[in-house]
Amino acid sequence: MKLIVGISGATGAIYGIRLLEVLQTLGVEVHLLLTEAGKKTIRLETDYELQRIEKLATEVHDVKNIAASIASGSFRTDGMIIAPCSIKSLSAIAHSYNENLLIRAADVTLKEGRKLVLVVRETPLHAGHLLLMAGVAKMGGVILPPMPAFYHHPKTIEDIIDQTVGKILDQFGLEHNLFHRWHGINCHGQAE
Repeated sequence: MKLIVGISGATGAIYGIRLLEVLQTLGVEVHLLLTEAGKKTIRLETDYELQRIEKLATEVHDVKNIAASIASGSFRTDGMIIAPCSIKSLSAIAHSYNENLLIRAADVTLKEGRKLVLVVRETPLHAGHLLLMAGVAKMGGVILPPMPAFYHHPKTIEDIIDQTVGKILDQFGLEHNLFHRWHGINCHGQAE
């Protein structure tokens, strides 16, 4: 499998970092894009060094290089994830405003009918945000905000992060054990 992963400037850079860690363990070819705001957020929110994050990818692309391989639909991938996805990036994608390689790669992903997953990070949402999300969804994108579930009884922040990363992996059919899946309740009211 070959995926493009983007980390934009929204809070929640750890979602993209953890995704990269898991994709590396699964042997997925990853083409990484870090926006300048994404790099800044990584420095503000985590103890990760950029070089360590870049080593988790197969190839790192300069967000300013609009002539990179991933800027063309003829470069085949299985899809793209932006985690986290800022409202600025969401807006650019919704309007096909290809100002940088992150947005161009997302636009190419959509035009080629490949899966685009946006881990949109903002709250609360106003009508403009919702319209942008609906617009991208109409174009074929998947809006996957990092909303934690609690049926798997998370004990740590890492458990909450892993549940969202697991939901991202599910979008691409990638097997994982990042969280305990819900199996329903039996006729005695007990979880199965």
